[in-house]
Amino acid sequence: MDWLFSVLSMLGGLCLFLFGMSVMGDGLERRAGSGLRSILSKLTENKIAGFLTGLGVTSVIQSSSATTVMVVGFVNSGMMTLKQAINVIIGANVGTTVTSWLVAMTSIEGGVGGLEFLNLLKPTAWTPILAMIGIVFYMFCKSNKKKDTGSILLGFATLMAGMELMTGAVGFLEDQDWFRNLFLAFNHNPLLGLLAGAVLTAIIQSSSASVGIIQALTVTGAITNGAAIPMVMGTGIGTCVTAMLSAIGAKPEARRAAVAHLMFNIIGSIILLPFFWIVKDNLQIAFLDEKATMVSVAVINTAFKIAITIILLPFAAYLEKLAIRMVPSSKDEEKKVELDTRLLATPPVALQQCGNVVREMAEVSIRAFKNSLCSLKDPSPELAESIRADEKLSDHYEDVLGTFLIQLSAERMSQADSEEATKFLKVIGDFERISDHAVNILESAEEMREKKLAMTEQASREFATFSAAVEEILDNALNAFVNNDLSLAMDVEPLEQVIDKMRDKLRNRHIKRMQQGECSIGMGFIWSDLLSNLERTSDHCSNIAGCVIDTAHHNLNLHEELQAMRSGSTQFAEKFEAYIEKYSLK
Repeated sequence: MDWLFSVLSMLGGLCLFLFGMSVMGDGLERRAGSGLRSILSKLTENKIAGFLTGLGVTSVIQSSSATTVMVVGFVNSGMMTLKQAINVIIGANVGTTVTSWLVAMTSIEGGVGGLEFLNLLKPTAWTPILAMIGIVFYMFCKSNKKKDTGSILLGFATLMAGMELMTGAVGFLEDQDWFRNLFLAFNHNPLLGLLAGAVLTAIIQSSSASVGIIQALTVTGAITNGAAIPMVMGTGIGTCVTAMLSAIGAKPEARRAAVAHLMFNIIGSIILLPFFWIVKDNLQIAFLDEKATMVSVAVINTAFKIAITIILLPFAAYLEKLAIRMVPSSKDEEKKVELDTRLLATPPVALQQCGNVVREMAEVSIRAFKNSLCSLKDPSPELAESIRADEKLSDHYEDVLGTFLIQLSAERMSQADSEEATKFLKVIGDFERISDHAVNILESAEEMREKKLAMTEQASREFATFSAAVEEILDNALNAFVNNDLSLAMDVEPLEQVIDKMRDKLRNRHIKRMQQGECSIGMGFIWSDLLSNLERTSDHCSNIAGCVIDTAHHNLNLHEELQAMRSGSTQFAEKFEAYIEKYSLK
């Protein structure tokens, strides 16, 4: 029964290894959140820049599969081109080798002769200390950054504990004939070793974990470097399964990114495996017959990834063409995907894309509103159609963003990112309502034409002044939101107060005109609707500016800052008087 307990220990060690890698990667990802956004914003189509991006990001989050899934999401959302994605994926292949070197450090032996200090370099020497620091940070610190740091340290400690458990449990395989024969077969037929590595990685969906298992098995002494090389090659192919599964249902460009990842590793193996086979059979290289160690497996893994990068990176453009030919597309499939749920795996980047979409929504809504004011003078069918199309697009944006932001809010985020997500959730309703008011104004314009009604000369002058004030508050609110401009946001509220007073005056003046017979009752109803829609639009602008101000002051109580400003701010009073003068009704 000893073998059963050994197998269970080995599986338990593997589970701890995978769990530790996941926890550590998630923590690193959150701590590097703003850095990831910065890297992606500076990404160019330059091969080296893309390669270094993939290398850096994967080195941080310790998973080429996670990076590739992330890239598929970026391509599907239009944040990245296929050409950029291929360069990043190639870099990710090299970045994932970092884990194997961390594992290799567990095999360091200090020995004697004054080299005992080398034992201090073994992760097992300082893993307990990291675990203690990590648990203190994770359980007793309130700061999210410290909690994330704690999860990184605990994840690393768990990963190393899992590796130690696996290494200790596989010892029983040393005396098993079938195990030795298996690796002997891999040594004679490298293709079998490549398939074994690919299948193993496809099952556990982590090339780092597969290489870690190979490293753990080296303690049995049954694995030679010649048997380890094809298995390591196979792990590169097997890890593509995660991205391929992620690409299901994505648009063609994203599926091409996943296919490019698969073809990169397959082509690399097709080139290097026959070369390795010929060298092994025809040259007597002592290294290939030596027993593999954790360090030699790490060297093999890194050397293989660097070799295929050197071979294929210059031909990235041809890899792109191959992916396009393998994944043809139709016009229906090229439909834009604003927000891809794959981005939820990287909350900081997902939030960045949300910001891009909210800004698009803001511009669409305000364009619709300004066009609706033009419709009062230019009643063209084309203009009416564009206003209604923008209003439908704004509705679509609200639905997509609302759903995505709620999903995103369930993820672990930094305090700043959480506040930003809350701001987006608040403002999308205001932008959508602005587009609704645009359609209401358009309908009022159409009613005026159908009933052959018109404003009096005095009413036209007054409405021009009123609409100019509303257009200014729209521009201020939009620019304050898009540029996160606190100064412009502070200008919105005094103008909104002026617009409220203007509406009351304009309504009273029109009542007098109706009483004097200068304006019809029918026009009076339309006039009242127009004033209400413009004034309510200014209210939504106030809400938007309020969210910008609240977020800047890390205060999620809507309008608390605005209320304080109204009650005793000399700046508010000065701005209010300036707007009263600017938009006076003479």
